[in-house]
Amino acid sequence: MSLDAMDRRLLNVLQRRGRISNAELAEAVNLSASACHRRVQRLETDGYIRDYVALLDEAKLGLSATIFVEITLSTQADEVLEAFEMAVKRIPDVLECHLTAGAADYILKVVADSTEDFARIHRQYLTRLPGVAKMQSSFTLRTVFNTTALPVD
Repeated sequence: MSLDAMDRRLLNVLQRRGRISNAELAEAVNLSASACHRRVQRLETDGYIRDYVALLDEAKLGLSATIFVEITLSTQADEVLEAFEMAVKRIPDVLECHLTAGAADYILKVVADSTEDFARIHRQYLTRLPGVAKMQSSFTLRTVFNTTALPVD
């Protein structure tokens, strides 16, 4: 299924205001409530909408440090990649893991409450990941921009 302009408007509103009621959503995009509900159900069924979540405030939770970790593996053999990916998924402090083309094989986004907490994460988890040959960490000084909204226009 391809997205039309109305689907895109619905997705734009939903990804910014996930708790909006169907009636409010219908009004925001100028549709009847029943037509809006049918379209949203179709977008969910077709997989355009994966889930609905609450976005938490890192600072209020005491997670003031964001660290990007570049990891280079000793080899790119399938079994090493698979073992690494399975292991990294089990680290609760890792928010994102991306297989990359470039200097590093993977880039991780990690949150911690302090540099000492990151040292614990590094010691307890990251150094024990399978196949790691090299690791480089970069601490963010300030988040300039952060969004979860994808461009659907």
